[in-house]
Amino acid sequence: MAVQLSEKAVVVKGHDECVHKSQGTDREIQLAWCVSIPHTCFLLSRFHYSGLLPLEYIEEVTYDEETGYFRVKQRSKSSHKFALADKLVSYADEVKGYLQPNRIKNLSGVHAKEFFFWVPIGDISVDEPPTGKIHFKSYAGLGDSFSVEAFAPGQ
Repeated sequence: MAVQLSEKAVVVKGHDECVHKSQGTDREIQLAWCVSIPHTCFLLSRFHYSGLLPLEYIEEVTYDEETGYFRVKQRSKSSHKFALADKLVSYADEVKGYLQPNRIKNLSGVHAKEFFFWVPIGDISVDEPPTGKIHFKSYAGLGDSFSVEAFAPGQ
């Protein structure tokens, strides 16, 4: 299903441009990206998810401020081991969802390894007021919580 973008939607194409936007103070894109490892974009720090999506070689980012819709295309799928949470996470070449304060909902393109299975993650949230915990839910209703430090940049 195609997503209708509002007039406030912004599309940034090309890895170099994504890196440039992430390092500046450009408020045009409401995702306060931070790049802490060369050629890696850590997305969504404005929403307390800094380091949560360590995607590699970003080709395109779409963000619609009005609806919260975002889509990130990377060159190919990637994976990352979050050592403090002891979780291996796989990222498709396209990751998308809807941003809300303290939450990402309808997430697609992200799977966590649980025993011998890859579980799709559909919802990520942090508590308000902050408790230091981040919560993950699958579309099947399975969930788990971790310390937010386990998903900080560089973890």
